[in-house]
Amino acid sequence: MALKIFITGASSGIGQALAKHYAEAYQDKGGAIIGLAARRQDALKSLQTSLSTTANTVIYPLDVRDASALAQAAQDFIQRFGAPDIVIANAGVSAGTLTEDKTDLAIFKGVIDINLIGMVHTFQPFIKAMKQTGKGSLVGIASVAGIRGLPGAGAYSASKAAAIAYLESLRVELAPSGLHVTTIAPGYIRTPMTDINTYPMPFLMAPELAAKKFARAIEK
Repeated sequence: MALKIFITGASSGIGQALAKHYAEAYQDKGGAIIGLAARRQDALKSLQTSLSTTANTVIYPLDVRDASALAQAAQDFIQRFGAPDIVIANAGVSAGTLTEDKTDLAIFKGVIDINLIGMVHTFQPFIKAMKQTGKGSLVGIASVAGIRGLPGAGAYSASKAAAIAYLESLRVELAPSGLHVTTIAPGYIRTPMTDINTYPMPFLMAPELAAKKFARAIEK
């Protein structure tokens, strides 16, 4: 039976690497059905084309801040394929912020809306159907920045700390239903988001290697 996965932030970086990993890893294990969600439709179409020989994919151009768009995507995915086995809330942004700078207030809100509230929007419409199957995994991509705040990255650090606490709460909340909640808190991964950084990034990891490590953690 094919593995059913839904991934946000799938158009590049970690999300793209995860989609490619699962498509390849399950090619000879019944295949993979992958829902790919992100804002950039052109990039989603390109990824879909690249995966056409290894997985059954469907794309959902959307913004995770839009709860109704995610609800519609979830409904479509479930109607077509059934409840997913894995939902990965990966969509995230980073931006330098300074609390003293009034113009950064809107940036704080935007980062938290995407990195935290977007995660809630991603999980919410899938939980009922997954509960009915009594199995499945909800996966949130957090960061080590959520454990130790970084100067000049207050919004990002706070959003990831909140994500870690939210996922911890959700894990206990859903345990009786048979659903698993996995928190992934990586360090620096080589993605378009980190490519703009001009400072040293210790232990920088290739996204392909990160995807393998993440998948192993999810499976465990």
